[in-house]
Amino acid sequence: MPPLFDRQFALDPYPAYAWLREHAPVRRTRLPSGVEAWLVTRYADAREALADPRLSKDPRRHGEQGSHGKGKVGIPGERSANLMTHLLNIDPPDHTRLRRLVSTAFTPRRVAAFAPRVRELADGLIDSFAPRGEADLIHEYAFPLPIYAICDMLGVPQEDQEDFRTWAGMMIHQPGSPRGGVGRAVKRMRGYLAELIHRKRAESDTAEGGGDLISGLIRASDHGEHLTENEAAAMAFILLFAGFETTVNLIGNGTFALLRHPEQRAVLQRAVAEGDEKLLGGAVEELLRYDGPVELATWRFAARDLVLGGQRVREGEAVLVVLAAADRDPAKFSAPDTLDLARQDNQHLGYGHGIHYCLGAPLARLEGRTALAALLHRLPDLRLAADPDTLHRRGGLIMRGLRTLPVEFTATEGG
Repeated sequence: MPPLFDRQFALDPYPAYAWLREHAPVRRTRLPSGVEAWLVTRYADAREALADPRLSKDPRRHGEQGSHGKGKVGIPGERSANLMTHLLNIDPPDHTRLRRLVSTAFTPRRVAAFAPRVRELADGLIDSFAPRGEADLIHEYAFPLPIYAICDMLGVPQEDQEDFRTWAGMMIHQPGSPRGGVGRAVKRMRGYLAELIHRKRAESDTAEGGGDLISGLIRASDHGEHLTENEAAAMAFILLFAGFETTVNLIGNGTFALLRHPEQRAVLQRAVAEGDEKLLGGAVEELLRYDGPVELATWRFAARDLVLGGQRVREGEAVLVVLAAADRDPAKFSAPDTLDLARQDNQHLGYGHGIHYCLGAPLARLEGRTALAALLHRLPDLRLAADPDTLHRRGGLIMRGLRTLPVEFTATEGG
């Protein structure tokens, strides 16, 4: 078995995942944090596990204790900040109620109406570095774009958005962000969200009630039920936390893949020039499959003993579905290690499956399409400015993303 979780694995985990798919598709493994979990790597098993009601999302189901215990399986700081009541941590019927309420506020219409603002943000960020002829696309483009976008959508005033950028940088260890850890950033964000929700709740009782997402969450109701203040804060937090990092990685990994596959990049560049939205949309799906932003689905725990992929999983044991492995399973995808932007019937698992399918996937796809199209249109000779083998991946278990992405291009005036 190839080694897992070392530096070489972080750079390219796909050979190790291929070995696991063939020889040990459901394997119990000790993670770098010390927690033991079952890794699920085949597509059929992964899809089944993502929708299996016997696998709970509630961290309280986790049976391990001590140094292998509960604090290692969630977002650091979310428990102490009272942010546990979000969709990634709960099961039906609470999940059903919360998802229904949130869906009334986070609608496809709201996302579609946000498209011009995302284009404006993308162009504004490119304007800021286009005259230099070089940039770090993670720090200057992929990272700020989704932060500013979700802040705008949530209704965070512009004068406060730099604070959110700082906290987000702390959460994913973004270079240049102050040290202090994820837990501290989560607590600061929680305190701010509590104040903002209180203010928006007061405004919602007047004619000043806004059209932003937090105001929508406050107003959301179903048969007389409303989100509590803690639930609204937790939902705003997880939309920000889960939404921005996945989009950072989608833009970064996607651009990196295109720069390493010039023939595919040329196909997409022609599609952008011709306004071929269908091919652009399909390209984003293939980039999600080929080197997606989420390497492992978020934690699941056996609510009772069960058999998964021929292995007996005991009650309380942790299960991690390896999306990156499932989405390169040759039993599901032809030539799975080949980037093919014209791939058809691309039913990847990049945003999950079942009742926990990512609520923010439409927004992430919109941001990914817009960001990639703007780069290819505005910087047509974009190229890597570093040896790809020297680029580092960010630490962490769930997400897969680059720390930096240095590029060069012909300098142009902004606008």
